[in-house]
Amino acid sequence: MNSEEKPNSGSPEPRREPLPPLAPPAPQQPAPAPDEAPSQTGRQRLGAAVWPPRVTRAQLIVAVLLFVLGLGLAIQVRSNSDESALRGARQEDLVRILDDLDNRSQRLEDEKRRLEDQRTELENSSDQAEEARKQTLQKEQQLGILAGTVAAQGPGITLTIGDPSGTVEPDMLLDAIQELRAAGAEAIQVNGVRVVADTFFSGTAGDIEVDGKRVSAPYTFKVIGKPQDLEPALNIPGGVVQTLEKEQATATVARSEKIIVDALRPAERPDYARSSSQ
Repeated sequence: MNSEEKPNSGSPEPRREPLPPLAPPAPQQPAPAPDEAPSQTGRQRLGAAVWPPRVTRAQLIVAVLLFVLGLGLAIQVRSNSDESALRGARQEDLVRILDDLDNRSQRLEDEKRRLEDQRTELENSSDQAEEARKQTLQKEQQLGILAGTVAAQGPGITLTIGDPSGTVEPDMLLDAIQELRAAGAEAIQVNGVRVVADTFFSGTAGDIEVDGKRVSAPYTFKVIGKPQDLEPALNIPGGVVQTLEKEQATATVARSEKIIVDALRPAERPDYARSSSQ
């Protein structure tokens, strides 16, 4: 028998307590991003949304069209707001301008009526050949007056332009001619020079030439036409008379029942043009 005693096999074994269950691992917190940007303000977010601009081709075309439309409207408004010469005109000046327009319209109506009468005479005349010859002669006289190859007389006005300061330019005299023609002048001569369709003014103030012929002040215009139309056309606001007076020149208009225009132009045969009836 050994000196070591064996434990009693019948004795109960020591009680073992169960281990507690393992706890789930704690979720890891995300590491803060380095250099995290601070929250943006509303103005900064709006700026970031609109810039840089994201423009499509269609939007660009629409923008260009709107710009052109706005520019046109601005120009139109500005032109309408500009003061015109008529805005500051007196009532009698406006009445005179209206009368001048009415007279021009009446002259056109008279010319239309005259041509219609000639056509009626040709259609109704028993001797159409003789009537045609008579009208041809009348037309020849009229064309001779317009071409300056024959003298003319009739009612009209005399326009005298004085230039003591030597400031009247050639274009001022040309403006007077154009205004007289628009008012119905049928024959004009300036200081003995017949004015026709191809008349030109050249030179400088104090040294003016008409069709290459030198003329000096006072400049005398002999004009055949209806005096009631010619004189108001020169005196309209901003017209010939006022323009000359601004240049320290003088302009006087005298009506007459008999104006003689006897300065003639040589009849020149055209080099190439021929009548289509030949």
